[in-house]
Amino acid sequence: MIELKDVSLGYDHRAVLKNVNLKAVSGEVLGLIGPNGSGKSTLIKGMTRLIDLFSGHISIDGRDIKSIKREELARLVATVPQNPVLPETFTAFEVVLMGRTPHLGLLRYEGRRDKAIAWQAMEVTQTQLLAERRVGEISGGERQRLIIARALTQQPKAILLDEPTAHLDISHQVEILNLVKRLCLEQSLTIVAAMHDLNLAAQYCDRLVMLNGGEIYTDGTPQDVLTAQNIKTVYGADVCVYPHPVNKLPTTLITAGEGKKEEAHIQR
Repeated sequence: MIELKDVSLGYDHRAVLKNVNLKAVSGEVLGLIGPNGSGKSTLIKGMTRLIDLFSGHISIDGRDIKSIKREELARLVATVPQNPVLPETFTAFEVVLMGRTPHLGLLRYEGRRDKAIAWQAMEVTQTQLLAERRVGEISGGERQRLIIARALTQQPKAILLDEPTAHLDISHQVEILNLVKRLCLEQSLTIVAAMHDLNLAAQYCDRLVMLNGGEIYTDGTPQDVLTAQNIKTVYGADVCVYPHPVNKLPTTLITAGEGKKEEAHIQR
């Protein structure tokens, strides 16, 4: 379990998030939603100590994150960044194998067991066919699956994802999120994902935390959080929210602006 109590985070003495309280547990996909600049990425960075706490406490399985050495923290929590920088000349297998770094001692190289763990992670993410290909030769969706494979190679208890479907087409978005959901259930992982698309968040997250103005505006199931009033208040957008025709999860619909309506009238 990852727990935040009265957490404030930010940059250069400027708080971006204030007094955040939340819990993320195993077997659950927790989605962080909110407008640009609301603090989704900042929250993920705080959970991995990429930025320091201004105040409050973050704990993992009851242990204060400040007391956990970085190598051990990397064995507990893996991250999938929004725009990962990968060595273009490395093979896909070499990139995935980098996930074993937190488990290696000083001057120790990857052994047979480390390579077997990396290979298994590639099997789970269906990236084994990419193993010998150079990173510069593969697509965006394939890269994202590689980064998830690298995260699994760390053998963590939790995976934090920052906009995991950014810049992907709809088929790759579904592919990545199906993979994340399956891993969460099969391996009892704690998954926290910052998400931009409200409809994808509704379909794949068990619980949503909506951020606004550097604070948690609301926290609950997709049905509780994704209401037309909440979206109007937080995003400033007029939308319609209806139950999905198949699974009844909330679906957010927008309408064209006045300019589009006038254009359509002229065309008729």
